[in-house]
Amino acid sequence: MNPVLFLLTVIAVTAYFLGTIPFGLLISRACGIDIRQHGSGNIGATNVWRVLGKKWGLLTFFCDAAKGWLAVWAGMRWAAADPGVLGDSSLAGIVAALGCIVGHSFPVWLGFKGGKGVATSLGVLVGMMPLASAIVLGVWLVVFLLSRYVSLASIAAALALPAVVAALLSSGRLSGQANLYFACVAGALVVRRHRENITRLLQGTENRFGRSKPSQAPGGALSVEGDSQNPRP
Repeated sequence: MNPVLFLLTVIAVTAYFLGTIPFGLLISRACGIDIRQHGSGNIGATNVWRVLGKKWGLLTFFCDAAKGWLAVWAGMRWAAADPGVLGDSSLAGIVAALGCIVGHSFPVWLGFKGGKGVATSLGVLVGMMPLASAIVLGVWLVVFLLSRYVSLASIAAALALPAVVAALLSSGRLSGQANLYFACVAGALVVRRHRENITRLLQGTENRFGRSKPSQAPGGALSVEGDSQNPRP
């Protein structure tokens, strides 16, 4: 096999399996419940926050983002360790980023039913394009604070990502046209994973964060009523 193709394949597969680690599920089980049986049924930080509370939700978000950053860092270091094979380690970072996001969204351990990749995408962006990640996070925060919809904020940030990367490339603050291609693919994947949320937003039935009435779930955890129709994020 071609050495470049072999290296990129190994990086992609390694990043995929790193991405499949379901931190939300592991954290919920450590708390005595299966997060898939509560709230929206998702394994992401939003549902963990709603069901188990702020502390565990933030921990899930950090862990999901951290695995994205780690995948990019490891992929780029791996490529840089043998520059004669790949030369530019940024391509390795992009491959690792996509592999990790796909792993989080479609984990083999959970029947390929994973999260929507928002936190993991932020993590890979921090590793690849720190300035772009800060701007996109700002977009997320503004939309969320104005609307209180996590899904709408995530969709807005995903749609803004290619435009932000294009602007940074044209201004010279970022280099590598491949970053724009990555931004388009990653943004499109996040939006696609929110397609059911988009339908509910258009119908006016999407739940706002912090607005649902809490009820006691088994094991003392908090569940959110009216949220069971939400897909996994």
